[in-house]
Amino acid sequence: MKIIVTGDTHIAGEPVQLPLNLINACKSADLIIHTGDWKSMEVYHLLCQYAEVKGVYGNVDSYDITSKFPEKQLIEVNGFQIGIVHGHGEKKTTEQRALQAFTEESPDAIIFGHSHIPLIRYFKNTLLMNPGSPTSKRALPYFSYGILEIDKNIHAEIEFFSKEVK
Repeated sequence: MKIIVTGDTHIAGEPVQLPLNLINACKSADLIIHTGDWKSMEVYHLLCQYAEVKGVYGNVDSYDITSKFPEKQLIEVNGFQIGIVHGHGEKKTTEQRALQAFTEESPDAIIFGHSHIPLIRYFKNTLLMNPGSPTSKRALPYFSYGILEIDKNIHAEIEFFSKEVK
């Protein structure tokens, strides 16, 4: 199963335009995960044109989004438990807050956003992934999104691209 992981799109208003790099990846996805800070339900509707979309809300999302998506979500894919959370809050790092959100569940992977800093690493036996942002790289040199391939194992990678192609 191929999962495209994105988040922190921060797109408001219409028309919604996501980078072509991300859209092309979504065309071959079996599932799309969004880590919050959608800013607009139009992002959700656009992504739904390509695959089923799972996600959570972020700290900048308004009621139309917070009423549709949970603060955190646990899904199962091919026998693997995947936790999804935005990662915002006070004290601790974004990564620490993401881990703390799932201490009782112990998922195989935790997908989070908020910092816009792409990350793939293991903490103990849990894969941690932050896809970065395809639209708001902040001070980083590249925009990014994540790819998870799940069959008998989980393979994770970050796709970097240098400019926002619309």
